[in-house]
Amino acid sequence: QAQLVESGGGLVQAGGSLRLSCSASGRTFSTYAMGWFRQVPGNEREFVAAVRSSGGRTYATDSVKGRFTISRDNANNTVYLQMNNLKPEDTAVYYCAAGRSRIATMTRIYEYDYWGQGIQVTVSS
Repeated sequence: QAQLVESGGGLVQAGGSLRLSCSASGRTFSTYAMGWFRQVPGNEREFVAAVRSSGGRTYATDSVKGRFTISRDNANNTVYLQMNNLKPEDTAVYYCAAGRSRIATMTRIYEYDYWGQGIQVTVSS
């Protein structure tokens, strides 16, 4: 069973950058696809970005393309979300997720088996 711990969140001004990290326990990290989702209170959790287990292919929702980059370091069981040119509408709790057997589109919540506790990102205008 994988355990995921996010770090790197915080408060930043619009136009600034943050890098989120997600550290995973276990020795099978490299076999899991990894995703980032975010949620604003009162809204559904939404897909942000994902990366295949090998790291060879990535996906991102349209609103963050060109600003956010997902990457992974399988040697260190870590996945990253580099967020540049942040906007106030990026304010949310960000969640790291890991999936394997149900992975298909990479964008649906039910495709992921394990979730981190979430970390707050706040972008001020």
